[in-house]
Amino acid sequence: MTLKTTNIIDEQDDFLIVNKPADIGFHDEENQQGFFNQIKASLPINELYPVHRLDKMTSGLLIVAKNKSTAIQFQQLFENRNIEKYYLAISDKKPAKKQGLIKGDMEKSRRGMWKLLRSQKNPAISQFFSYSLVQGKRLFLVKPHSGKTHQIRVALNSLGSPIIGDPSYYSTSIADRGYLHAFALRFVLNQQEYHYINIPEQGIEYSLESTQKIIKELTTPWLLNWP
Repeated sequence: MTLKTTNIIDEQDDFLIVNKPADIGFHDEENQQGFFNQIKASLPINELYPVHRLDKMTSGLLIVAKNKSTAIQFQQLFENRNIEKYYLAISDKKPAKKQGLIKGDMEKSRRGMWKLLRSQKNPAISQFFSYSLVQGKRLFLVKPHSGKTHQIRVALNSLGSPIIGDPSYYSTSIADRGYLHAFALRFVLNQQEYHYINIPEQGIEYSLESTQKIIKELTTPWLLNWP
């Protein structure tokens, strides 16, 4: 798999916004070039710096800095939680609640998995809405306020709604992909505001007309009255 020009969502003087496909690692694996090195190999840009990453199963928006100073600026924005991130996920299990806050410390579990705890020492924090889809499935719009490993996957699993196609937290699920997508980004850099929306098309469940209709009503997620 090689990078396509359609994977470039936007190019600014100091950064790129790219669309990562599902089922490709961010870093190189034994038998597959990672997405970041695909970007580097496909573009005539001398310097590129990763400033965040997505899990292998996750598709959607990624920021790549074009110089070291911008990379540092983005790292500070992430550390200070000044970059708004919004994700879309699909589950076929009814959640314990249909919207609200998921908050708790995370602890390593077995086989590279994590679990959510009731303690609040350094908690992972996520807000979410959910929407009814066909055949008992639900679409989740999730706004994480922290950047913990597997945060959204663990959060939805804690609600009893693991993401379909998730090889770790829903291994019995049969799907054409893991249904987690980095849907939107919003941030201010050098006194200019940027926002990006990337409607998912990869995956049968995302491509359904009824699902696309709901997603297209969520394209300004920062204006919603978050629970």
